[in-house]
Amino acid sequence: MKSDKENQAYSQCLNYVRQSSSPSELKITDVKFTKVDLPPWGCYLIRIDTNQGIRGYGEMRDGASATYLKYLKSRIVGENPCEVDRIFRKIKQFGGQSRQSAGVCAIELALWDLAGKAYGVPVYQLLGGRFRDKVRLYADTHIESGRATGILMEPEEVGSVLKGFMDQGFTVLKILSVELLMAQEGNYCGPLDWVNDLRLAEDKVRKVALTGTRAEVSAANAALYDFNRIPHPFTNMHVTEKGLDALDEYIGRIRDVIGYKVPLAIDHFGHFPLPDMIKIARRMEKYNLAWLEDMLPWYLTDQYRELKHATTAPLATGEDMYLSETFEPLLQAGALDVVHPDLLTSGGILETKKLGDLAARYGASMALHMCESPISALAGAHMATASENFFVQEHDAFDSPWWQDLIVGPVKPIVQNGFTVVTDAPGLGIEALNEDLIREHGPMKGSDVWVSTEEWNGETSLDRIWS
Repeated sequence: MKSDKENQAYSQCLNYVRQSSSPSELKITDVKFTKVDLPPWGCYLIRIDTNQGIRGYGEMRDGASATYLKYLKSRIVGENPCEVDRIFRKIKQFGGQSRQSAGVCAIELALWDLAGKAYGVPVYQLLGGRFRDKVRLYADTHIESGRATGILMEPEEVGSVLKGFMDQGFTVLKILSVELLMAQEGNYCGPLDWVNDLRLAEDKVRKVALTGTRAEVSAANAALYDFNRIPHPFTNMHVTEKGLDALDEYIGRIRDVIGYKVPLAIDHFGHFPLPDMIKIARRMEKYNLAWLEDMLPWYLTDQYRELKHATTAPLATGEDMYLSETFEPLLQAGALDVVHPDLLTSGGILETKKLGDLAARYGASMALHMCESPISALAGAHMATASENFFVQEHDAFDSPWWQDLIVGPVKPIVQNGFTVVTDAPGLGIEALNEDLIREHGPMKGSDVWVSTEEWNGETSLDRIWS
């Protein structure tokens, strides 16, 4: 048995020992996943194992199917995870817009985590180093009392919530669920039969959210999805003058509480067509907003150009757009002031950094959409640390007080005084995940919360996209 003096000497020796792996010989051996019930739709978290015992962690976009990950397993097992860009180019054809890219992006995050751990450096350093010492976060709140309740708060209540965020150090704010205000009687017009069916579907979702089983909640959301998937031009819904007045007054009363100094963004206006969005944007100009978000489907480039030419309010979109090249038509059209990707859709860490560089060439800044676990939040913070035109990253975990405790590692507190400061810990700084919390706040209750993907080991296909 070693003496205390010998143990101390051994500990000191470790300071001079390279404790990262042998990167050139590193190989992926397995891919597993688990799930946590973070609002609104839950997140699949992934783990990539290697032949040298180090593990990389990633995450799929909220609401995505785990199948988007599983069918990629056989395409990455045996690869060296340090060859991040090559592997991404190998699998990126399997990604698509919105949640379709969830598997590709989750793997990309985990690869960067592994590469950083293999070389013993933080991910931001692998991306080229720092542009900033801390990452600004924006705090957001819905204008309803609780999630999916449909109970509209008074604007002074919303302002009070936002003022509380400011007291915590947040310097940029956002409000969501404005469509609830627009859905009040007299604020809209549209086909009566369609609107009636939509309201019944919305009420069903709210009811089962309180008392329903997982299956009932899933079925109710699927029924509502059939309405929500109809693009803005095809709903034939319109805002009335009463609706515009109500929105104008509501935002004005919020500004009366928080003042005009702090930037305020607005999201979720409802699926109204272009002429109505022009009316809404013009009404909002006097409130000095950070941006108006996702006012139209992102692929309607000509309509976005027309909207931008019709208002002085800043416009942002991008959370459902895959790959930096998808943003270029909007940027070329001069339609965006802010690109707003979610790095669990856009292609991951490096692709989002490339997007930032692309946007900068067109004079647009970059904000990050972020309604996910601390894995993605840390990945976004590393990307933002290494990106020149970064503005702000979303923080949306105020109703999950256990959120940051999912992470085991020297990176906490993840959020402090409205900012995230990335550490010099290798990779993303994640040593492990808190499996007790995963059991408490997710569907995986067994002794091993990690789901095997063994049945996908032999998946094969001729993947070449050209002849």
